[in-house]
Amino acid sequence: MTKKYVVIGAGPAGVRAVEALRENDPAGSITLVSGEPGEPYARMAIPYILNGSIDEAGALQRKTPGHYETLGVNYLNRRAERVHAGAEGGRVELDDGSTLDYDRLLVATGSSPSLPPIPGTDLPGVVTCWTLDDARAIADKLKPGARVVMIGAGFVAGVCMKALVGTGVKLSVIAGRAGQILRTMMTPTGSGMLQRWLEARGVEVITSGRTERIEAGPRLVMDTRTIEADLIILATGVHPNVSFLEGTGARIEQGIVVDEYMRTTVPCIYAAGDVAQGRDFSTGEWVVHALQPTATEHGRVAALNMVGKPMPYRGSLSMNVLDTVGLISHTFGEWKGREGGEVVELADEERFLYTRLCFDGERMVGAITIGEPRHVGAMRGLIHSRRRLGRWKAELMRNPHKVMDAFVDLTHAR
Repeated sequence: MTKKYVVIGAGPAGVRAVEALRENDPAGSITLVSGEPGEPYARMAIPYILNGSIDEAGALQRKTPGHYETLGVNYLNRRAERVHAGAEGGRVELDDGSTLDYDRLLVATGSSPSLPPIPGTDLPGVVTCWTLDDARAIADKLKPGARVVMIGAGFVAGVCMKALVGTGVKLSVIAGRAGQILRTMMTPTGSGMLQRWLEARGVEVITSGRTERIEAGPRLVMDTRTIEADLIILATGVHPNVSFLEGTGARIEQGIVVDEYMRTTVPCIYAAGDVAQGRDFSTGEWVVHALQPTATEHGRVAALNMVGKPMPYRGSLSMNVLDTVGLISHTFGEWKGREGGEVVELADEERFLYTRLCFDGERMVGAITIGEPRHVGAMRGLIHSRRRLGRWKAELMRNPHKVMDAFVDLTHAR
């Protein structure tokens, strides 16, 4: 009997899933549902559209014309409104009133921007930086000297900053009460270094004061000042797209809870990508890792399990790579350190170089690097392999820049 597969969400997880489904079930019926118009595109390409590095066609996930038709995948530009689930399958209600029956469903709907709880977020000239439509609205305003205010100073904001600065706009970034940019992926030392780098390139970073509202203009009103703007960008975080699962019995916490086979608490429904609360490689805990490589692997593993080829997911390594207007930073694993573990840091403030290594016994469990890309592969390799460092532990505590030497020596010793 031909199986019916439905995949909701056409991001990296959904696209890789339909490809893996077809590879492993040549006869199955596969439908890919996208809540946005057009062909599936990579959201991480939006900054490159804004700075003119690529056009919109360059953001497509698959460049070959007719890719999904060739795979025999039914591609629909529709929004899922509600999911019904039974013991062995169910149906999906779409926004045009039609329905899709499924034997196995994959939810790969990713996230949507979380708007700050202030009046005025719906005014003209106020946008998020999340979709191609957003990119078009932003690009229309990016002229030299234009006044752009970005509310939020986390990863999403960091990704967009380079594109904005490169167009010659006057950019102000509101970090808010946190008093620190990129605090979810960086220590105060590293954050301070990145802030000084931004300020040296003309970015105003505001780390104090409370945002009260947005007024027509647009203008941003804080308790300490008012900022006139040509464009206000909201970059205050994201939340998982899960409302259509209400009533299915799928358990939802930070995201959709899945087991090691990417299966939700409803046996016929799977989840992958930013919407899924999957296994963390370092800790074994179940968390949301909003990373494109993680999403892609989630999609592949989920597809194998959907077709009946059991494949446990071993977990993803928490990792962020950020280009902050030309200064590259990486964070890996448990970069805050582990209780009872040791940490070593080395900072060169004048040259904007920073290295932080975190250990648990003889193993490296986390790392941060700013401006030292040559160490990145070695850091990731030592963390991901869980190698015992032996004599190299003491050596790295004395000089963390020897991490490449340690990696090469330990790799050859195996």
